[in-house]
Amino acid sequence: MKKFLKIISNKYVIATLVFVVLIVFLDEYNLMVTGRVKREVKELHDEEAALREAIVTDSLNAAALRDNLDAKEHFGRENYYMKRANEDIFVIK
Repeated sequence: MKKFLKIISNKYVIATLVFVVLIVFLDEYNLMVTGRVKREVKELHDEEAALREAIVTDSLNAAALRDNLDAKEHFGRENYYMKRANEDIFVIK
């Protein structure tokens, strides 16, 4: 026990412990905040990748709709339940 107290009362050990406490808990950019920010950045990068894929898919769909009349009709029927004048549509979910 005396040896432990002697080590703890050393000025270099005390300075190191104070420094560690400052860095881990009390600093504006402490380790907990840094970890949270890194997690948020990773989530935002994942969301960005998903949105880029959606942009590519929507661009391809828009190009297909611009060029092809049958694709327009198919899109309208599938997504907006459009019908011709002499048709009945039954939606089954």
